[in-house]
Amino acid sequence: MAVRVQTEPFDAGRLLGDFSAGRLEAGGIVSFTGIARDATGGSAVTLLELDAYPGFTEPAIEAMEADARARFGVQDLLVVHRHGPIRPGEAIVFVAAAAEHRRAAFDAVDFLMDRLKTEAPFWKKERGPDGDRWIEPRAPDYQDMERWSRAFSDEVEPAASSDTAPKDMSR
Repeated sequence: MAVRVQTEPFDAGRLLGDFSAGRLEAGGIVSFTGIARDATGGSAVTLLELDAYPGFTEPAIEAMEADARARFGVQDLLVVHRHGPIRPGEAIVFVAAAAEHRRAAFDAVDFLMDRLKTEAPFWKKERGPDGDRWIEPRAPDYQDMERWSRAFSDEVEPAASSDTAPKDMSR
């Protein structure tokens, strides 16, 4: 488990290489890198500012990471999230998961990104020639997060009927 909240830029390729090195137990490694855009909704962005609350932000993300680990049974996770001033084209967030099978790795990274987008305690402001704008999660971000609630609450019992058993087609 590793969660880092930092101001320094990072090299996503190097993070992935280091995370992947020597992982003979993993059948799949999945990563996502979020990048600062140069425009939002047609308005130019010259700088993204993320404020983090020391002593609060990192433990909150660690709890998200622990939740993803428990839900998906991954072997390892890495979350690196920047705060402070971030220029367009610079990486903001990196999430990687190692798992025995690919689906768990994909789902863990997707789940963590949805949680980070909607719940991570960062205050985000975009600066540009049209002025400054505070950034909040959008409706689609909350919809993405909601699907995880449905996925874990809509447990369906397997049918006990013999009609669901595979048919022997060899006769």
